[in-house]
Amino acid sequence: MANKSTVPFQGTKEQETVLREVIERRKSEQGALMAVLQQAQEIYGYVPTEVQTIISDEMDIPLHKIEEVVDFYPQFTLSPKGKYQVSICLGTACFVKGAGDVYNKLTEVLGIGGGECTADGKFSLDASRCIGACGMAPILMVNDDVYNHVKAEDVEEILAKYE
Repeated sequence: MANKSTVPFQGTKEQETVLREVIERRKSEQGALMAVLQQAQEIYGYVPTEVQTIISDEMDIPLHKIEEVVDFYPQFTLSPKGKYQVSICLGTACFVKGAGDVYNKLTEVLGIGGGECTADGKFSLDASRCIGACGMAPILMVNDDVYNHVKAEDVEEILAKYE
């Protein structure tokens, strides 16, 4: 099941207008729900309950059916991405070299789990499977900044750069 957002929904009227136009344009198409959800995620950056409710109302699809689709497909997220997107590689090479400990320290320091965003919207946390830099394992990324050979004790110092 996807994680519920701890960040208050801050969608705009403009975003809602665009979403409603997308729904109107696509709702009669076969398989429209997936296309509408994908576009909703592009519009908002995620697909929170508030957006799912609009889709449910406009497409006359029960909300629980939409929730099932969002929960099933990993491409959809219920939490926005933070200003700083933290990603730790949990691929085999990184994991063997301690990425699990780094991930645990990240969840402790940030107070969130994978796929979640801090309440202030500053940090989001995700795990990746492999980023192709196994010789520098474990790898931590913050947006486009790459940190290699990261240890759990490095986490607070790295995150402090983004305060």
